Amino acid sequence: MIQKTLVILKPSCLMRGLVGEVTRRFEQKGLRLAGMKMCQLTDAQLNEHYAHLAEKPFFQRIKDSMMITPVIVCCYEGVDAVEVVRAMTGATNGRKAAPGTIRGDFSMSFQENIVHTSDSPENAAIELARFFKPEEIFDYKLAAHGFVYASDEYN
Repeated sequence: MIQKTLVILKPSCLMRGLVGEVTRRFEQKGLRLAGMKMCQLTDAQLNEHYAHLAEKPFFQRIKDSMMITPVIVCCYEGVDAVEVVRAMTGATNGRKAAPGTIRGDFSMSFQENIVHTSDSPENAAIELARFFKPEEIFDYKLAAHGFVYASDEYN
């Protein structure tokens, strides 16, 4: 199933100069970049985005970390994009993430773990609407499209 998913390149990604490397991996996999912008997250946005963590003792620390620098929010699209991006990203704790994953290769932290990714198609839709206006998500066909998918894989 063709899906769109959110990827946030966190301050740890920007401050370590890994933006190009991380985006390269998604592009090389064959995911289509449908939207990308840099923004400074606010406390209100983070309260909403991380509401499921509000009762955790590390909640404020996560919010503070996400506001140190701007972030880059991305929308990637592809067949089973949510699952593919999550697999490429690896476990939340970089120390436990498998080598070869983004976090496994670039993170030693539970918090400073390079990227945020949507965990389900339902949450992807909610998160994308939180960070993108409809006109900021673009539809186009990759020139290599026929070499990324078989003719019957992409509807």
